[in-house]
Amino acid sequence: MEAADTRSSGRDRLKARYTDYICCLNERRWSDLGAYVDAHAVHNGRPFGLNGYRAMLEENVAQIPDLTFNVTRLLIDEEQASVAAIIHFECTPTADIFETRIDGRKIRFEENVFYRFSTEELKIVEVKSIIDIAAIREQAQA
Repeated sequence: MEAADTRSSGRDRLKARYTDYICCLNERRWSDLGAYVDAHAVHNGRPFGLNGYRAMLEENVAQIPDLTFNVTRLLIDEEQASVAAIIHFECTPTADIFETRIDGRKIRFEENVFYRFSTEELKIVEVKSIIDIAAIREQAQA
């Protein structure tokens, strides 16, 4: 019984941490980002660090002011300190995104993303993200 309780609490801690991180993004609390993202974070194989990660998010929001992260599927692997998520976006970019002209139209797309957390502080150390750019381009041509 104790092992199951430990697994559950570890999973619950990681889920709560990730949920708090998503709230931080949606509330644009950029100054709090360091509580969730490691100073040496890597994004899609590129060493962004916290400052680069924050700059990327700020640029995303500048291009898409109504950007909201809506997690539709969440998988937690406590043993690997990892989270996999599908994030749904329904937004209105005000600039070209992914080399695609949107012209201020509302679009919908998803991001499949994998996060690896540090085991001590539960900070994001690595992100692997795949955005459905084909869906964006299809809507731009409609």
